[in-house]
Amino acid sequence: MTEHPEDHPHTNPLKPLPPRKSGPLSALRASFLTGLVVVFPIGLTIWLLWTVTGWIDAFVLPLVPHRFRPEQYIGIDLRGVGVIFFLLFTVIVGWLAKGLIGRSLLRWGEHLVDRMPVIRSVYSGLKQIAETVFAQSEASFDKACLIEYPRKGIWAIGFVSTMAKGEIAARASVEDPLVSVFLPTTPNPTSGFLLYVPQSQVTYLDMSVEDTAKLIISAGLVYPAPKDPAALPPR
Repeated sequence: MTEHPEDHPHTNPLKPLPPRKSGPLSALRASFLTGLVVVFPIGLTIWLLWTVTGWIDAFVLPLVPHRFRPEQYIGIDLRGVGVIFFLLFTVIVGWLAKGLIGRSLLRWGEHLVDRMPVIRSVYSGLKQIAETVFAQSEASFDKACLIEYPRKGIWAIGFVSTMAKGEIAARASVEDPLVSVFLPTTPNPTSGFLLYVPQSQVTYLDMSVEDTAKLIISAGLVYPAPKDPAALPPR
């Protein structure tokens, strides 16, 4: 009996291929990948927390007198004690800085730093960054947006920083002020570009900053859960 080419599963595109048999190795591989998806983010998070805690302890604990360290009394070197001392010290400094004496000492210290050429530049830059990032009166990096970059028709995702200030704001159009947008890179969102974009050319997104960061780090693989289509603005 002559075999026709169309009867062969590899030569006939219309005939479906037989399903692959799942053996014990395939089940073992699937279980391993599933376990890796569960273990990897948990393990990486614990490792990051453990590492950052160790850095803070190594920096703070040498500044703490031995009589205040708990290992002198319990005999165990507890990880994270330096973090607790750092938090307490920061809260106390913030509480003192709000008072009259604290403000006077702070002004005296800044006046002393202003007389030092190199230290003055470093201190003023770090202070401005800290005030911008940790300021409670003005929201920073709380909105994700789309802008056309690097050319018209290509869209990039970024974070809205603040409205342009100073000379940059003065040189912009009054009708269409500039918005400072941080355009992060993938997969490292800590590096990127600072762009000043007219407000009319900034498309704000409804997704949270956390979901946007996941989208950028994963290079578009991890997309946030879709919202109700009826709640989205019309195109």
